[in-house]
Amino acid sequence: QVQLVESGGGLVQPGGSLTLSCTASGSIASINVMGWYRQAPGKERELVASITRGNEISYVDPVKGRFTISRVDAKNTVYLQMNSLEPEDTAVYYCNAAIWMWGRRKYDDYWGPGIQVTVSS
Repeated sequence: QVQLVESGGGLVQPGGSLTLSCTASGSIASINVMGWYRQAPGKERELVASITRGNEISYVDPVKGRFTISRVDAKNTVYLQMNSLEPEDTAVYYCNAAIWMWGRRKYDDYWGPGIQVTVSS
């Protein structure tokens, strides 16, 4: 069994900052790609940022220069530092990871339950 748990969300004023964390726990042999997605009301879920085990990073255009993704493999944790937040960043943010569990023969996709980020004055 593997579980992803997000933390760090909340309410912030425009121009403010938040850091999201996501930690994976369970019978984990290896973690490949880790990423953050978001879903705003009435919109589809979109990939915000991802980071591979080799630290290859990608961002969706609207967050480039404002968000920074990082990971600490020893802690099975991925972070999303969000600066210069805008009302358009308001969404539920989901952590995603490709995880190889002990006893399995491939990476499987896992999701966290999601955490609310609200940017409003």
